[in-house]
Amino acid sequence: MNPSEKFFRRERRSVPAARRFAHAFLAEWGLAEAERGGDVLLCVSELATNALVHGVPPGRQFRVFLCYDGRVLRVEVHDSGGGVPHVGRAEDGDEGGRGLLLVAALADKWGVGERDLGKLVWAEFECAEAPAEAATAF
Repeated sequence: MNPSEKFFRRERRSVPAARRFAHAFLAEWGLAEAERGGDVLLCVSELATNALVHGVPPGRQFRVFLCYDGRVLRVEVHDSGGGVPHVGRAEDGDEGGRGLLLVAALADKWGVGERDLGKLVWAEFECAEAPAEAATAF
């Protein structure tokens, strides 16, 4: 595995920065233009937004962790906030409430894990269409 991680501050510009970070990781593995690349980036945006809005107390950061084993790409977003995220039911007029619904629809698996302080929300994507030379690079 070739994991990569980065911490982001509690500010709105961290969401597009997390997405750029994920895109660079995908590009390194030849997955940026792959069929699942857009799904991964959308889920990174949604999980980072959820961490920013609901999970990161003032003065804290959130962490984006990515790893790929040549078959499965795993995205984790760690925050130090409380609570357990769940898929909600957004009404037609609601501006939010669809983030985890999108993650659940796009990822092959997803879930929530505990940490000493806070939680991590993860999503996994089968990415077997990566070029053979990228998949064996580690």
